[in-house]
Formats: sequence, C-alpha cells, structure tokens
Amino acid sequence: MLKLSRGIIFRDYFRLYDCKLGPFIRKVPEVISISGTRYSSSLSAERRSHFKVIKSDIDTNSVEFKTNYSYNESVNSKYNEALKVSLAGGSDKAKSRHLKQRKLLIDQRLHILFDSYDEILELSPVAGLQMEYGDVPRAGTVTAIGKVNGIYCMVIGQDATVKAGTIYPISLKKQLRAHDIVMRHNIPCIYLVDSGGAFLPLQAEIFPDKNTGGRSFFNEAIISSLGIPQMAVVCGSCTAGAAYIPSMCQEAAIIDKTGTIFLGGPPLVKAALGEIVTPEQLGGATLHCSKSGVTDYFCKDEEEGLSTAREVALTFNMKEVDDPKMYDVPLYGPDELLGLISKDNQIDSRQVLARLLDGSRFHEFKALYGKELITGFGHLEGRLIGIVANNGKVGYEEGTKGAHFVQLCDQRSIPVVFIQNTPKEDTFFEAEDIKAHAQLMSAVACSKSTKITVIIGDSFGVHNYLTGGRSFEPDFLFLWPNARVAIENPSRLSNVDEKETLERTSSALYSTSRCWDDGIILPQQTRKTLSKCLSIVEQSKGVRREDMQHAVHRL
Repeated sequence: MLKLSRGIIFRDYFRLYDCKLGPFIRKVPEVISISGTRYSSSLSAERRSHFKVIKSDIDTNSVEFKTNYSYNESVNSKYNEALKVSLAGGSDKAKSRHLKQRKLLIDQRLHILFDSYDEILELSPVAGLQMEYGDVPRAGTVTAIGKVNGIYCMVIGQDATVKAGTIYPISLKKQLRAHDIVMRHNIPCIYLVDSGGAFLPLQAEIFPDKNTGGRSFFNEAIISSLGIPQMAVVCGSCTAGAAYIPSMCQEAAIIDKTGTIFLGGPPLVKAALGEIVTPEQLGGATLHCSKSGVTDYFCKDEEEGLSTAREVALTFNMKEVDDPKMYDVPLYGPDELLGLISKDNQIDSRQVLARLLDGSRFHEFKALYGKELITGFGHLEGRLIGIVANNGKVGYEEGTKGAHFVQLCDQRSIPVVFIQNTPKEDTFFEAEDIKAHAQLMSAVACSKSTKITVIIGDSFGVHNYLTGGRSFEPDFLFLWPNARVAIENPSRLSNVDEKETLERTSSALYSTSRCWDDGIILPQQTRKTLSKCLSIVEQSKGVRREDMQHAVHRL
C-alpha cells in the first residue's frame, strides 16, 4: 500500500496467478478510504450503515487455520496443474503444423478479438480431460464471454491443434452449454470456426439424439429468431457438419487461402467422381464470397477477419453495461478463505460471506428461524444480491424459510447467489421435511431471477437440488477445487469398491471435465467471478426483442 495525502490509501489488487488459469477477472488499481471503505454510487453511506457487518474473529495464526491453509494450497495446486495441461492445447508438432498454414492459435485470436483478453470469463477450461475416450484438452473448443467493442459477446472457437478441431461428445456438450447462456441472456455470439467436423468413431454419441450434433444448428436458428446477433469468422476448415456453423449465422467472414467450407473435401470428390480439385476451388473464400453467398466478408488474413468481427459488433445495437464505479471492499482478505476450509470440507458459510460481500455487510432475513440455512441481502461490487447459503441440515424450517426468501427475491427481481455445502454429519429427515423440500425446490425451479451457484464444499443428495444444483438450471454454476458432488457422501458406504468409485467420480476435477458445471474457481477469486457474471447478466436488462418468429435466411 502507498499512503497518499488526506488520509487516502492507494491499493493495487494484483492477480494471484495468471488470468488464464481460471474463469476470474483481474482487478485494476483503486482508491479507497483510510478505513478500507468505498461508498457505492448507487447507495449512500447513511443507507448502507443499516446493513450489519459480519463479525469475524478468525485467528489466522492458529494451528488449525495454518493447517487448513496449507492443505487447500495443495488442492489448488493440483487444479492449476490440470488447468495448465488443458490450456496448453495440442502437441508441439500440431502447433507447428497449424502455424505453418498461416493460421493463428486460438488464444492469439482471442487476444485480437476481445477488448481485453485479461478480463474474459472462460467457461469450463478443464473440460475434456481424463475422458473415457482419452484427453481432449479444453474439450477442443474454447467458450468465453468478454467485451468486443464494449459489448459482452460469447465467443465459441475450435482449437485445431487438438484432434484437428474435430468435434467430440464433450466438445458438443460445451458448445450447447454456451448456446444456453446466449439464449438466456441475449448475448451476441461470435464463432471462430476451424473444425474438421464430427469425430466419426464416436458418431453414436454425437449424431442421433436430441441434444447432440444437430442441436447446435437448431440452436443457431432459434438464436437468430430471438434477434440475438451471430457472426462467424471462418479461420480454417469448415468440413462436414461444421459447414453449417457459418452458413446459419446472420453474418460471416472468411479468410482467403486458409478458410474453407464444404461438406466433403477434395479426397472425397476424387474418390466419388475421380476429379481433382483444390480446397480453394471447392470451398474457398473467393467462391463463397462471390458465387455461393455463404459468406459476406472476404478477408486477406486472420487479423483482418477478426477486425471485421469487431466492426460488426458495433452494429449489434446494444448498450454497454454501466458497472458501479464505487463500492465497499470486504473487511477481510479473500486469501483467508483457504484457512476456513477444513480437510473434510467443514466451512462456516457466514465467514465465507464476510469475505465476499461489500464491506462484509449483510442484512439477514429470518435470522432466528431455520438457522441452518442463511438467507439475506448484501452487495457485491455495488450490486444488490440475495444470498441462500446452507450452513447445516436443511430441515422443515430451513425449507420453508428458503422458499419464502427465493420467492421474495423473484418478486423483486433480485439475483440470488446460492452457496452450497452439505453438512458432514449423517442427515436424517422427518416426514414433514419432505413437504418443505418440495416447496423450496419449486421456488428455485420457478424463479425468474438470475441464479448463480457456488459449491464451496460438499454437494450431496437433496441438498444439491435445494440450493440451485445443475439440474435446477442456475444461470452459472462454479466449484471450488475442494468441492465434491454426489448422490451420497462416499464415507457412508461400507463397500470398498463402491466407496472408491464414488470418491473418484464426485471430485471437482471429474465434474468439471464433463461440463457438469461452468468451471472451477479458486476461493479467493470467487468475488471477482460472481461480479463478472452479474455484469454479464446486466447487459440483457432492458433488451426487449419482439419474437421475430423466424431466423435470418441467406438469399
């Protein structure tokens, strides 16, 4: 810290590790008062004082705290190692071959396209590791939300250094999840296409069913019919089914000599017709810009193509999000979260909130009723949110309390953040608890408010459903590296084989590699990630698009 005149401190928040190692946002330098408080432009100091500060008497020098801290550093380190493997993409040989084709690597493309690469929210960056059919780093597809000329856009781009950009089942699942977010929040979508089409040996898992290959094209049509802009930049091959990605977008650019679009390539033409034809003749930029009309912008190289995409974003006719400029910082450091997590995932959710909320201030709702479910209001980087955090068993009182609060937030259009952690002790429910559980699940399922879930520890059984688990369609869902998700606590199983299987398949890495969530985040980056999600959702507010009943068709 650097002390300035008039009792002001200049505090610089540096990233804790490289921004690519997780879906979080780097904080720029800021000016705060000598007391560590900044007042929000949307809430006066007098009104803010009515939110009580969460007291924290955690001894950061205690043996317990230091033991927890050390253990969770090792847990985070294991995740970072997996993340580095995923972000590395394909082999050196594959990268060398890719670059010789005059093509940029996927991260180079993102650097050019986004206003600030350091501020993107990358989803499921570890998806595709340790799959039954082998490793597919990053699922071979990057999905990230960031600003393009001031407008939040979803970017879906294949990494052609991974399996030549072919689509695996996990690649498809990741792309469909991105489409879901696009449709929920009216986020424009930009495709950076460089794909060899479906991975044929796994076609049974990619082609026939409802939520498989054809669903991505169905979604493109629906997205267009909703009036949500879509733009494609054909950076490399668009072979087989991938050919329909740019052709179903409202606008498409193609790179000369490297971008191609065709259902079957030159080898197939030769085999079927005995004709020899080059990729450029069969489906290059000149043909599609001047003859077929599949693409709209002829670009000499990728830099021009990505620049064209940035220009097109200016025509999306959407307003930039006005993020709060002034807000309180928590009274307690985010690094302390590592010392609050025990090896068996026993965490005091109230102390977690003290390190997430502005000024560590929290207005608790029904504090004396259903005490093992914490509900109430707070601010996160200037935005009002509702909090539902389980701090023990969700019984009858907790269930009815939670349902009441979720409906309250829904009525007032207040985003709800769910903090999940199932209690360690054996949980037995009374008959009346079932009715209360049904009430809470119904309230969560039917709520139209933004819902963001963070699993900070264990998420077992019905507690997963009650507080915004994946099946209840939260807008975003993240895990801490220590999280476990399963139908039952593995420690309660007596059969050794069953216990080992459940322990392995309930880990955070196992979950995130299969896109059961939107990514693992480090505890100390939770506040920044939540803030970014709230900002992204904010863009869709005020967007009133009439149902067009049709997509935009090419002539």
